[in-house]
Amino acid sequence: MSLPRPLDGLSAIVTGAGRGLGRAEALELARLGAAVVVNDYGQPGRDGSGEASAAPAEEVAAEIRAAGGRATAHLGDVADHEQAHELVELAIRTYGTLDILVNNAGILRDRMIFSMTEDEWDAVIRVHLKGHYNTTHFAAAHWRARSKETGGPVYGRIVNTSSEAYLAGSAGQSNYAAAKGGIVGLTTSTALALAKYGVTANAICPRARTRMTEDVFAGFQEPADGTLDALAPEHVSPLVGYLASPAAAGVNGQLLVVHGGMVAIVERPRVAAKFDAAKETFTYAELDELLTPYYADRPRGETFAAAEVLGLKRE
Repeated sequence: MSLPRPLDGLSAIVTGAGRGLGRAEALELARLGAAVVVNDYGQPGRDGSGEASAAPAEEVAAEIRAAGGRATAHLGDVADHEQAHELVELAIRTYGTLDILVNNAGILRDRMIFSMTEDEWDAVIRVHLKGHYNTTHFAAAHWRARSKETGGPVYGRIVNTSSEAYLAGSAGQSNYAAAKGGIVGLTTSTALALAKYGVTANAICPRARTRMTEDVFAGFQEPADGTLDALAPEHVSPLVGYLASPAAAGVNGQLLVVHGGMVAIVERPRVAAKFDAAKETFTYAELDELLTPYYADRPRGETFAAAEVLGLKRE
């Protein structure tokens, strides 16, 4: 007799699930027993260009059903408020409720800050940050209403997707890094707001070889011996499955980096140094005397080489 799966009887939404990380996450949630709404706008360009297509979402949903799971495809732009509402309503209508929301959808429009256009900034903020907000808003309203109806906590899990571009900086991705930083703020605020209803919200910084990161990891070779690539999305999806499960009820408002068989829990920012004014307020001279020597002894801007941040060596 097979053992019960931790997500049996639960339903999930995974956005941007037609390819890459989202696909791996949708398959993992289904493997653990969840019924999955596979959302993907289906545009072929990683910058959000091209004709929208239901094919990527339909293919992943069909793959889940072929393995004995339950899945429904949804073609929709989560950055559009009403389409995000329709996505949440589809999960509730199809499976009776929504229990898990995994926000993964995103695009890239990389450019140095001095060359970036307003449209390139707005498009990335819209898909990543507003897309996360839209689905979270409607899922949160659903869980709050359910909690009021039952008079107690309900089951709800949110897993958001941030990035190490937010943690370490990325020179040509100011729009992307800003959006990913905003997602962390959205996550921690949501975690506090929904905790009393039994809902948790956490964020991950995944490192994986996908269509979105093909340039970033171009110099990191895939293993030739047939072993699993250290940058395979399948290294990330088990953490998403765990955070979506009952076992993670005590994990809330957290940021975790995950890749290649490693999970790192990121602490919230801590004060590195503190200086007090000699009188009521600081003077310029006093700040110069205190801060200039402090920063002179530290790496400029506390930046790190890309290889150090990634923890990988190029072949």
